[in-house]
Amino acid sequence: MFLFRLNIVKMDVQPPPIRTLDDFVLDSSRFAVRDIPHLERWNNRIINNLLYYQSNYFVSFLTFLGIVGFLWPFHLFLGATVVTLIFMGFVWAAENQVPIRQLRRNHPSLALGAILGASFLFITVLGGVSVFLFGIAFPILLILIHASVRLRILKNKLENKLENIGLKRTPMGLLLESLGQEQEAGPRGGGEEGVEGFLVLFQSFAPSPIPRSERTG
Repeated sequence: MFLFRLNIVKMDVQPPPIRTLDDFVLDSSRFAVRDIPHLERWNNRIINNLLYYQSNYFVSFLTFLGIVGFLWPFHLFLGATVVTLIFMGFVWAAENQVPIRQLRRNHPSLALGAILGASFLFITVLGGVSVFLFGIAFPILLILIHASVRLRILKNKLENKLENIGLKRTPMGLLLESLGQEQEAGPRGGGEEGVEGFLVLFQSFAPSPIPRSERTG
């Protein structure tokens, strides 16, 4: 029943198209840091850019992972496993502990820093710190810098409004929900909790089970 419900939810999860290179980085007139003193506007800009440029961010992140993984495959696998487990543990704790839930909702940057900091400490003990820094932490930092200074365009605002009212769901929207930013990323459908949204994110491209009628036929 649980897997069946996940398959129903995942049907509505679609990543947006990759934005053009000119829209993404080449148009220098669309970059500014003027909203940084206004933390609420700055936070909204980051979240909206994360949603709008998410396909570009995922491709960039996977490119870093591919390069680092080619050079140090074991250490990258180890670092990715540690970060994933700590992230899922944080999401579970936030759903069951009120103080952590409040921290996740009110201070998402601190929550992300806590996840990466804990991952760094574990990987320091296990080995592979340089791989973690250059393969995981560094691309995340670049993504957050770009999302912080990229001014939004009209199409950006329209796309995010569609997600905000629940007309479309994206992998980044589910990830932001897991970090307690569902008020900006869009409403949860069917009362899904953060952990379930995180599972849907990883299963959004999984093949659907074959109907019984087809298997017996």
